[in-house]
Amino acid sequence: MQLAEFNALPLGHAAAELAACCSSPEWARRLARARPFDSMAALHERADQVLDELDEAEIDRALAGHPRIGERSAHASSRCEQAGVAGADAAVLAELTAANRTYEQRFGHVYLVCADGRSGAELLVVLRRRLTNDPATERRVLRAELGRINRIRLDRMVQA
Repeated sequence: MQLAEFNALPLGHAAAELAACCSSPEWARRLARARPFDSMAALHERADQVLDELDEAEIDRALAGHPRIGERSAHASSRCEQAGVAGADAAVLAELTAANRTYEQRFGHVYLVCADGRSGAELLVVLRRRLTNDPATERRVLRAELGRINRIRLDRMVQA
């Protein structure tokens, strides 16, 4: 849809569309209420601001909508974003599975990374590097990755 169409949606419908971009109900509601946007840059800026203001429980709700890297997902956006992982060989996929488990044990949540256009091998390198982060640093990195994913999904949903 075009940006003008998005701006004109009823509040509940706009929030539902946004929830397909990010599983945080609060993010979707607050962004829907912030309309109208005069540009995609304004939409991205407000999306980032709302994300920055979310508490950790709401970030956890957003994470719940993301599959593990390397897992098949029913969510079309996730499948598209992880297309580079789908072609990885069995050894890389097995290593991703094991590293995902290690990450989840260490940090208590799914490894979230903007996978769009990246290979399974590249994402495995990033995952291993992030395993060296302390929990506070990792949470900041996770929020930045979530913001990147949200912007990509907003761009797919809305055309300027």
